[in-house]
Amino acid sequence: MEIEQVIRTHLEKIITIKHLEITDTTGKHVHHEQFTGGHHLSTIIVSKDFENMALIERHQLVYHALGAMIKKEIHALSIKPYTLEEWKKKS
Repeated sequence: MEIEQVIRTHLEKIITIKHLEITDTTGKHVHHEQFTGGHHLSTIIVSKDFENMALIERHQLVYHALGAMIKKEIHALSIKPYTLEEWKKKS
């Protein structure tokens, strides 16, 4: 299973996802001297679950969902969490 599907599966266990984009930028980092493995990812996550949550709480929820993947399969993760309303305004 590809990393994107694994992430989706983990997130969907605790977050109701309306839209998910995952961009893998690992290829930009493999030649760096300090690269030790793991994926470098950027995400956009849209969920009604983020309503009435501060940005830090949204990030904590995503990190909780991904659990042990952080620092193992995932080396770096950019998270852009939006509510449905925020996403509609942005789109």
